[in-house]
Order: sequence, then C-alpha cells, then structure tokens
Amino acid sequence: MKENIDEMYMKEAIELAKKGIGFTNPNPLVGAVIVKNGQIIGRGYHKKYGQLHAEREAIKNCIEEGNAELMKGACIYVTLEPCCHIGKQPPCTEAIIEAGFERVVIGSMDPNPLVAGRGVEILKNAGIKVEGPVANKECLALNKIFFHYITKKKPLVTLKVAQTLDGKIATFSGESKWITSEKARERVHLDRHKNKAILVGVATVLKDNPMLNCRNKTLKEVSNPIRIICDTNLNTPIEANVVQTAKEQETWIFTSIKEEKICDRYKKFGVKIINDSSVIKVEKNGHKAINLKVLVDYLGANGIDSLIVEGGGTINFSALKEKIVDQIQVYIAPKIFGGIEAKTAVEGQGVEFPKDAFIVDNLELERIGEDILLEGNLKYSDENE
Repeated sequence: MKENIDEMYMKEAIELAKKGIGFTNPNPLVGAVIVKNGQIIGRGYHKKYGQLHAEREAIKNCIEEGNAELMKGACIYVTLEPCCHIGKQPPCTEAIIEAGFERVVIGSMDPNPLVAGRGVEILKNAGIKVEGPVANKECLALNKIFFHYITKKKPLVTLKVAQTLDGKIATFSGESKWITSEKARERVHLDRHKNKAILVGVATVLKDNPMLNCRNKTLKEVSNPIRIICDTNLNTPIEANVVQTAKEQETWIFTSIKEEKICDRYKKFGVKIINDSSVIKVEKNGHKAINLKVLVDYLGANGIDSLIVEGGGTINFSALKEKIVDQIQVYIAPKIFGGIEAKTAVEGQGVEFPKDAFIVDNLELERIGEDILLEGNLKYSDENE
C-alpha cells in the first residue's frame, strides 16, 4: 500500500516536471511534491534554465502557502536525485536538510558525475531517510535527453521523416505540403519545442524557405529551437526566413566561407557564422562538406543537448552514414505518390549490401490521427563510435 502511495505522489511530481519541457535545457526536467500527514503541502518544478530547482520551488511554494512549520518531519518526492553541487543554483541537498524533511523519495538517480549518488549519501549522512527509485521507468523516460547529454557530452540526435506509404517525401514535381495530417504536424511542432536545436541542409532552405520554428496551438508558451543550417558554400539567400528572423530566433550557419565581407552580410541580421576549419571535410571527389561528427561535438560543447534533423534525403543519409543519429521518427501517411523521380527519405549513395543496412532497434508504433508514427533507436555495428 505504501508503495502505491509513493507512486501516486511521484506521478504527481512527474506531471509537474513536464511543465518545464522546452525551457530547462540543458538541465533536466524535475518535479517535486512535499507531503505531510497524507496531504500535499507544497509543489514545485524546474521552470527554466538558471532558475530555482524543483526542490527549492516546492519549498518556496510551501512557505507561500503558510505551511513552513509543517515541513519539519515531512516527506519530499522528487523525480531526480537532488543535486549536491553549485551550478546556476546552490545545492538542493542543503535546502532539503535545512527544511527538516524526515524522508526523501526519489524517482531516478542522477548520472551527472557531479552528483551520481553523492546527493543521496549527503542526505543519509544528515539523518534523512532516502528511498527509491519509485516510478523509475517513467522518471527515466522523462529525462532521456538529459541522461544522454550528461553522459556523452553530445546532443541526443533525432532524425525526423514524414513520408507516404511508398516512402516518398515529395511528389515528382517537388511538392510536399502536406504529406501528413494536421495532428501529426502538431506533434512535430511539439517535438521542436522539446528539442534545443533543429538542423537542415541549405537545399531545404532554398527549396522550402522554412521558418523552422514551433507552431503548436496547445502550448501557452513556446520555446523555438536554434536553427542549424549546413551550408558549405554559404548559398543561403539573405532574403530567406531563417536569416530575416535571426534576431528573433537564433540561427547558426556552418560554412567553409571565411571572407569577412560575405559573412558580415549575415551577421548584421543576427546570424551566427561558424566557419572553423575543423568543421569542414574534403570528400573523395574533392568537394568540401560539413563534417557532421565535428558539428555534433561543437553543439554539445556549446550546451546544445538535443537536435532534430529535418533535412532532405541527402543530409539524412549523411547523418546515418556518419553515425550521429541516436533515434528516428518516421511519420507515415496513408498515401501513395509514386514516381521514379519523386524524392525519398534517405538518398545519397545508400548501402551496397542488405547486411550493411542501418538497423532500428526497440521500434514503437503510435497512431496519430490518420497517420502512423514509428520511433526507434539506431543500432550501429560499432556502438563505441
């Protein structure tokens, strides 16, 4: 019975944590609930990066509700092991000890090397009873992005595709609006809200002139992803939406072009030009291209914890070939376009033999309106690369 009660309060904390989706990156999503004598006396969640952590928000809420004295001997449920180091905020372990909690129930351990069990140890040494993990599966799923980023120091990369039943992402004339239903597109925009950045190639910019922003009607406030453009020769038009709105929505262009006069044309609109030589590689044919592996490392080093690749077939194949893709989302509409010239989701050279195929593991299926969403993890032959 006690376990069921603990799960009930932890699930309340999980729902609170979800309110921070899109705003806490690269910090984790965390929710906290304070309980005394079977009653919730305080709630909190990590609202935005740099602001109070969930535990301190819950304590603050408890005080504001006039329940400060009730905290002594109470229990706090928190979805992630409390931090014990100084970052943008002081350690939550200190706040928990000072509040006089008798019991702490955690949903998942924190793999951050600065925490990794030390938070629990500090609390136990202070005489506080620490239990859990409780509702561990749900708490782990909540912070898939954070756990990946904090352990690998690279963003979690999702390759997103919208296609017909016959694998087409456009008709033979190049038209692609719209393949999937409005419900599916709403889901895509929700994922843009969740992820810190979105990547396309210059071909997509030239063809579609996209905004690459978040337009989800269900959200009261949206977090637009940083737009990442792979443009080796800097062919992005100055008139393009991604350039003209760069002061409102952060835009980075990776390129080989170093001429200051050319680059300054973009910079005056707020575009960040990244033309470090390490990001450029020379192909066998002598052509230059963006090194996606180096690009991903660069993003990770600059606090980008998650990236959606929404490009065309060429950049999709490059991303798979360079093994930067961690998971894939394929939206399939019940339509058939046909056409030998119609674009497909993954182009490039492709693999030579079936044994060389890119394998998708742990595949899950979900119906979204009239469409189907397939999600899975990429499994490479050498998982250490």
